[in-house]
Amino acid sequence: MVNTGLKNYTTDNKKTIMTTTLSPNEEANLQQTIEMFEVITQSQPQDYQSLEILREAYYKLGRHEDAINTAKRIAQAYVQLGQFSSAILEYESILQSSPDDPEIHAALEEIESKATSYAAPALEIEEPAEPTPTIKTEPAKRAIPKDVDDGKASMQKLLVENERLLSKNDFDQFWHTPELLDSEPPVLEPFLMTVSDKGILPWDISIKLLSEKTRLPFIPLDKYDIDTQTSRSFPREFCRRWCILPFDKLSKTILVATANPFNKYATGELEETVDFRIQLFLAAPREIYKYVEKLYH
Repeated sequence: MVNTGLKNYTTDNKKTIMTTTLSPNEEANLQQTIEMFEVITQSQPQDYQSLEILREAYYKLGRHEDAINTAKRIAQAYVQLGQFSSAILEYESILQSSPDDPEIHAALEEIESKATSYAAPALEIEEPAEPTPTIKTEPAKRAIPKDVDDGKASMQKLLVENERLLSKNDFDQFWHTPELLDSEPPVLEPFLMTVSDKGILPWDISIKLLSEKTRLPFIPLDKYDIDTQTSRSFPREFCRRWCILPFDKLSKTILVATANPFNKYATGELEETVDFRIQLFLAAPREIYKYVEKLYH
């Protein structure tokens, strides 16, 4: 799995560079992590949590210059969010290995100037450490709305009305919303898998379109070493009902594979089940279905 040797690597600002021997598989998985999170952070430059994951991966691969540059991006994200004390800590951490970096010294002077106009005394307050996120043992109880937003309207607008890849009759015939009160739900067959199996719309075309529209990265699950322990930490009925797969845990983020990123109800239910940040990935619907059947039988 991508996080092999990465989960136990500290993200503390005072960390020191660790040197470990990585297997070829670990190196390949870390490279995959870098590719995925570079895509995410390019489109979301203030996402410091994803940047932290990216920095850790660079450090593990011994790419220290890339790790330092990523640390600078983290500090810049903190500045843009107005979190000056966190930015200062990040820059001071970089100075431990690059004490003569003029860019860092200039950035610290700029922060001091900005912080003065935002009430400097706040910088003297030490920020409390973030609690370690844990997966809740019991899913949150949610009131079931009359009209569940399972992504049907958004998917129909994209595939039927905008792109005209499906007819409305085909869409209505093959879309299925599961029974929310069923405590033993069958594994939901992803809509994009169904229409692909019927020869109506190939799944790779629809997933590529979804990736372009949502800017979510694609994950090849068949080439990924899935963290089954993380997967099975989630409610069985939830994963079967929506055919959604939590497949790894990196730092404070749960990676989740889906073929329906518009499903707001499922995403909301997932976010209430964990204390982690959720990062969605698109994946081949047949692969998601296969793993959900296997892991939550």
